[in-house]
Amino acid sequence: MSNSEITAIRALLGGLPPAASVEESRGRYDSIAPMFPMAPDAATTPETIAGVRCEWSATPEAHAHRVVLYLHGGGYVGGSVASHRHLAGEVGRAAGARALAVDYRLAPEHPFPAAVDDALAVYRHLLKSGRRSSDIAIAGDSAGGGLAVATLLAAKAAGLPQPACAYCISPWVDLECVGESMVSQASEEPMVVRAQLLEFAALYLKGASPRAALAAPIYGDFAGLAPLLIQVGSAEVLMDDAVRLARAAGAARVPVQLEIWPEMIHVWPFFHRTLTDARRALAQAGAFIRSHFDPPKQ
Repeated sequence: MSNSEITAIRALLGGLPPAASVEESRGRYDSIAPMFPMAPDAATTPETIAGVRCEWSATPEAHAHRVVLYLHGGGYVGGSVASHRHLAGEVGRAAGARALAVDYRLAPEHPFPAAVDDALAVYRHLLKSGRRSSDIAIAGDSAGGGLAVATLLAAKAAGLPQPACAYCISPWVDLECVGESMVSQASEEPMVVRAQLLEFAALYLKGASPRAALAAPIYGDFAGLAPLLIQVGSAEVLMDDAVRLARAAGAARVPVQLEIWPEMIHVWPFFHRTLTDARRALAQAGAFIRSHFDPPKQ
């Protein structure tokens, strides 16, 4: 039976043509924030951490010592703390933690590895400030989901402890976009177009190899990484990215949980205000994250 809620969201998104430029893409993200306000019981506080603009958000459920470091989507060229504030906040609520959204630098002005450098710098600061790695989770959607995995790889290379776990929503981990679902699901996907992804990848890479592990983490060495939860919709062109990521992690003996949600589109938890399956996905993600956090400090 068709899901009427996702059908309505599809109708809304289906009338929007792909953004013709980086400026247009950013403008769309900027226009999103007023449409998805934070929940009234959530409080936000901006903070610059290790030279990177960030924003804390907390709901009454948040444990003071627990943090979800959140990395927004937007193809590495768009999106911001403001556009994804409502999603980061609800991931934090579900996890019983404060969310720390990172306004990492964007391409083309700041190409790879700027985004990875910023995410790692914030993670490193959290550790230096006295937080246990087991009290930190890393989460992200789309490009931010790929960046979350890249941050795990970068932390490993830097000799830092892994966080408690990572949560990836519709992750983009293959910048060559070779997954079969890029073609098979193209008519089902109202948000993501392969040709535009390749344009964004070129802007982000700026000549770097599309198989550099910190840019396209599907090619990374997953041994020893934190446990992963990967959620993806069955209607996504990025479905194969999620499946391949789970396979690579599992082959390296990383505990990994892959969920493919019927009928769901790219980053459907973004629409949690009106979409029941978005709220269900976030609740399941919250349970996963909480199960990997250490017991609270007394």
